[in-house]
Amino acid sequence: MTEYKTELRDGMAVDWDVPIEMDDGLVVRADVFRPAGDGRHPVILSYGPYAKGLAFQDGYPSAWERMAEEHPDVPANSSNLYQAWEVVDPEKWVPEGYACVRVDSRGCGRSPGYIDHFSPRETKDFYDCIEWAGVQAWSNGKVGLNGISYYGINQWHVASLKPPHLAAMCVWEGAADWYRDMTHHGGILCTFWDNWYDMQVTTVQYGLGWNGPRSRATGELVCGDETLSEDRLARNRCAFGDEICAHPLDDDYHKARSPNWENIDVPLLSSANWGGQGLHPRGNFEGYVRSAGDRKWLEVHGIEHWTEFYTDYGRKIQLKFFDHFLKGEANGWDEEPRVQLLVRETGRFIPRGEAGWPIPDTEWTKLYLDLENGKLTGAPPPKAAEISYEAMSPGLFFETEPFDAPTEITGPLASKLFVSSSTQDADLFLVVGVYDPDGNEVVFQGAIDPHTPIAQGWLRASHRKLDPVLSEPYRPYHTHDEKQPLTPDEVVELDIEIWPTSIVIPPGYTLRLNVRGCDYEWAGETAGERLSNFKNELKGCGPFLHDDPRDRPPEIFANQVTLHADEARRNYLLLPMIPRR
Repeated sequence: MTEYKTELRDGMAVDWDVPIEMDDGLVVRADVFRPAGDGRHPVILSYGPYAKGLAFQDGYPSAWERMAEEHPDVPANSSNLYQAWEVVDPEKWVPEGYACVRVDSRGCGRSPGYIDHFSPRETKDFYDCIEWAGVQAWSNGKVGLNGISYYGINQWHVASLKPPHLAAMCVWEGAADWYRDMTHHGGILCTFWDNWYDMQVTTVQYGLGWNGPRSRATGELVCGDETLSEDRLARNRCAFGDEICAHPLDDDYHKARSPNWENIDVPLLSSANWGGQGLHPRGNFEGYVRSAGDRKWLEVHGIEHWTEFYTDYGRKIQLKFFDHFLKGEANGWDEEPRVQLLVRETGRFIPRGEAGWPIPDTEWTKLYLDLENGKLTGAPPPKAAEISYEAMSPGLFFETEPFDAPTEITGPLASKLFVSSSTQDADLFLVVGVYDPDGNEVVFQGAIDPHTPIAQGWLRASHRKLDPVLSEPYRPYHTHDEKQPLTPDEVVELDIEIWPTSIVIPPGYTLRLNVRGCDYEWAGETAGERLSNFKNELKGCGPFLHDDPRDRPPEIFANQVTLHADEARRNYLLLPMIPRR
């Protein structure tokens, strides 16, 4: 294997482009940042596709500029020369006694091979990298995994294989279930991954060579020293969006890219974002609840998807966790609350510890849909009623009376609806919003979108089949293993999962449930609001849209949907009300 170069830079020993051989003989490349001199150190490792040599500032300039400007603790005390997208800054971790290993995944950055995201092949590569790091001369044999998004998602998968040297993992905003969290919300295809592939992966594929970027740290080509033809590059990667579309049910393709929860017993910090509707938070909550181990903690925050990972707030939480499990420090981490929340108010976040999730003293509260008056009420309406809407319209709104005191909703939500369709299927998009006394919606800086509603849920009516073992009243769990087409105009019962949220509703404000047949769009002005790594304008859902005509042919889904209510059909929204403390 090719030799690698070691330098002393900025107080660190840096090994550039270290070769790691996989079990099939392919060699992936890693950069290792470690304390200078002899000694064995705990390892923080990440494995993913975003190119280890691409600076955060170059690959994601709009995100970096906003974060650095609004959170000066992020760029402070670092040259920021080694900052990379969604992984730790080694200049802040190496002085704490850690070796930071960044691996370019197969086919990306400076690692050759065929790109097949989250596949068993990629997960085995990740496993091999962990085991390699655990036996190096500079390693103390304890490997921790840390990183955002992709670098969190694949932690669930590799932990399912139980690598012997894996000692702890921090999944920071990392989805888990390839079907339910990521590719098909409630059975409805999400186009995010197809667009993401174009914007964030093919742009750093191995073989771009001279056509790709250079590292501001080394001056080397970020995407390998070979420059391959467009045809060769295309043959070296899967047709990602097409493959996802070709698997509309939760079949073996999806199961092979999802966790095996009973195997995950490594110490775990699962960190979610209230504003991450459309991608990550469901996996963070499911992972905390369903993973087999008992050494697990849940942390939940807000604002942008990447920011709190790099702030002093997030970094200190991660450091205390890893110091305890990778260094063996008796630093009080084991006495921290198992659930650490930044509870969301309309203008701030309030830290609070809880004993479990859902919060143990939750008062599960049903608000019933009054179809005649557009209200959410504490008692079922006395009269039978029905109301219809066009699926491609803004749909129907149901609103509470103004709250007379601060009211906290923190936890998972759900809804039961009785519907019929003019066609053989229907897509239900549920949006929960908070409105001020003037009727203006209160939206938040979400993980991606600056105008994110409180909560969202989705369900394709033909996917209404429930798993009776895994379903909870507050989190219906659909099997997605068969389609059950509707008979036009025949009423069916739907249980709809709405992803967890947190909000303290001020007095005088109201809560609304919007039932619609297409993606939410904020009513305010969004013209020109974009991020450099996404194709679409940010209109409320970020890049997590459901607009592929292959999955949603208009002759079926541009339909009319009717809600039905009578004594046997009680439509409701289930809310996790938290008693005032």
